[in-house]
Amino acid sequence: MKGKLSALYGKYKELILYVFFGGLATVVSIGAFLLFDAVMNELVANLLSWVITVGFAYWTNRTWVFRSQVRGKGVWKEILTFYTGRLVTLGLEEGMLLVFVTLLGWNAALIKVAAQIVVLVGNYVISKLLIFRDK
Repeated sequence: MKGKLSALYGKYKELILYVFFGGLATVVSIGAFLLFDAVMNELVANLLSWVITVGFAYWTNRTWVFRSQVRGKGVWKEILTFYTGRLVTLGLEEGMLLVFVTLLGWNAALIKVAAQIVVLVGNYVISKLLIFRDK
């Protein structure tokens, strides 16, 4: 059994680590959002939680998930591409909050959680195909 689990981990290590650290980023995002949402508009609260979460996500993705070897000036390109990709999924998330919370009055925490699922999948695809791809 241990050998099978080890083989599965080896085969899917990157995806497992992405889901793990993506889960941690989701906790950071939702926690920061709920903290800020208590005192300000949900769209502003989401933007502030995004800034905190993307910094955390870049560090964990670069270090543990995709194990980026980029150094020097290439790091700045990597960071720029990472943040640009995250802006795309931020737009999706903000759109979901605008429609379902601001316009329709649905529960902000529930919509935030649903949006995080969409964002998690989108961010993996963008990271894998555009940012941390094997050169």
